[in-house]
Amino acid sequence: MSVKHILISQQAPAAMSSSPYPALAEKYGVEIEFHPFFLIEPVASKEFRAQRINILDYTAIVFSAKAAIDAFFFLCEDLRVKVPETMKYFCTNESVALYLQKHIVYRKRKIFFGNGTAASVISEIGSKHKGEKFLVATSGSTNNDITRAFEAAKLDFTPAMMVKPVSQDIKSLDLPKYDLIVLFNGSDVKSLYENFPEYKQSNKFVAFGKSAEKGMNEAGLKIEIVAPTPEIPSVAKAIESFIEKQ
Repeated sequence: MSVKHILISQQAPAAMSSSPYPALAEKYGVEIEFHPFFLIEPVASKEFRAQRINILDYTAIVFSAKAAIDAFFFLCEDLRVKVPETMKYFCTNESVALYLQKHIVYRKRKIFFGNGTAASVISEIGSKHKGEKFLVATSGSTNNDITRAFEAAKLDFTPAMMVKPVSQDIKSLDLPKYDLIVLFNGSDVKSLYENFPEYKQSNKFVAFGKSAEKGMNEAGLKIEIVAPTPEIPSVAKAIESFIEKQ
């Protein structure tokens, strides 16, 4: 099989020239296209109010994405909620934590972050912050690594949907053209079938992340490569691995 066309279901990197994709395309003579299957959008204040959550009932909030931070402060502004300076912020990694600077004076707040895993957030909470009442920002799913870790740790928390995945119109894509498609999320799979209800698998797939793997397995899609792994830590490496095997 000669690999010519590859589709990645995300937006192209902002700094494409410094990404590994141009070199990959040149090395193997392939065309790599980027097209997001879904976008993350903030929920409207009406949707948030329907969850019957009072932000000021909570003493700590947990973020795993920058989009959720923007959505949270937008909701607070729209709902006329003044977040107290005593609020504690727990983030999954440093990059997300530093993004808080867009909305608050970072050095004046109590901010903690892990190394990207749910377990590291629980470790940051430890015994010192175990008594807090946590609001966990989610994208709709209440069954994810963070909520499962909080349940296991027996912490007092409430999941709150602040952002949601919205399928994009991808009907213009000529799917049979692509020799390989990289999916990252269960919402990618959902969008695929919303746009192509009669889809029968003819493409090869990479599942990058557990959410994508789970969604694809549930849809009955065959997966060629599951990543990340120690041997295949990146999307670029997954693509290269696939090409080398052909």
